[in-house]
Amino acid sequence: MLADAAPPPGSGTIITIGVFDGVHRGHRHLLQKMFERAEPSLIPTVITFSNHPAEVVNPERSVTKIITPEEKIRLLYDAGVGRVICLEFTNDLANLDANEFTHLLVDGLHMRGIVTGPDFALGRNRSGNLDYLRRRGASLGFWVETVPPLELEGAAVRSRRVRNALADGNVDGAEYLLGRPYATDGLVVHGAKMGRQLGFPTANIIPTQNFVIPADGVYATYATVNGVRHLAATSIGVRPTFGLSQRLIEAHLLDFSADIYDENLRLEFVSRLRGQETFDGIDALITQMNRDVTNARTVLEQHDRLEENDRLAPT
Repeated sequence: MLADAAPPPGSGTIITIGVFDGVHRGHRHLLQKMFERAEPSLIPTVITFSNHPAEVVNPERSVTKIITPEEKIRLLYDAGVGRVICLEFTNDLANLDANEFTHLLVDGLHMRGIVTGPDFALGRNRSGNLDYLRRRGASLGFWVETVPPLELEGAAVRSRRVRNALADGNVDGAEYLLGRPYATDGLVVHGAKMGRQLGFPTANIIPTQNFVIPADGVYATYATVNGVRHLAATSIGVRPTFGLSQRLIEAHLLDFSADIYDENLRLEFVSRLRGQETFDGIDALITQMNRDVTNARTVLEQHDRLEENDRLAPT
C-alpha cells in the first residue's frame, strides 16, 4: 500500500494523517506545527483519503464533501506539504491493527515523527491511541506530538462546523473557517429557461460530486467558467412562486450572455443575500431579482477590494 511511497535514501518523514476535508484553518494550524518540527532530513508528509472513512465503517452513512480529492491535494501542496499520499479508505485498510499500521508507516515511509490532534487514533477499532503510539515510538524510533485544535470564536475549527455553517446558509461563516470562499463545481445543463423569460438568464448547475449545498436562498457568488471569473447572483431552492418542488442551483452571471451549456462551472459563495421567498406575482419577483443583482454586485465588488488588499498586504 505504501511500498511505492518511500522517501529518498537518507531522508525520513514527519507525518500527519486525516481526511482533511476542506483543508480549513484548523487543518493548516496542524500543518504549521508539523512544518515547525520538520528537520531538513524529514519530509512533511500528509496521508489522506479520497473517500470518507465513515462511509466505509458505516456504509449506510453518506458524508457530503467540502472539496474534491484533487482540490484537497492541491491545497495541501499549496500550504507547503512536501508529500501527499491520497489513499482510498477500504475495508482492508480499516481492518489493519495498530501494530500493522504503525509498521507500514515506519518501514514504508521511514516515519521519524507523527503530528496529530489530541483525539487521534489509528488501526482497527482505533486501538492505536496516543499512549500506544508513544510506547511504540520509543521502541521503533519515532516521536509523537499532539497539537490542540485551533479555536475561533470559542469553538474548535472542524469540518463538521463548516458543514453546519453551510447548512444554515452562513457562507460568510464558512469562509471565515476555511480561509477562502466555499466553492462547488457543477455541470451547466438545460433548464426550463424561466430566468431567461424574466430577463435574468441563469446557468442551471448539477453538482459533479456529493458536495455540501448551502441552505435555500439567494447568494452573492463568483462563477468561474472556461477559466474566467464572473460576478453572479445564485439562487438555491424550489422556485415556490411557480409552485415547483425540484431543488435547483441557478446562477445569473452578471454582464454575461455566452452559451455555456455542458461546461463545468465553479461557484464560490461569498454572502447570503436573502432566504427563499414566495412572491405575489411575476412583477414582484422581477423587482426583487433586480434588487438581488444590485446587492450581489455591491457585495462582490467590496469582496474584490478586500481580496486585492490582502494580496497587496506585506507578509
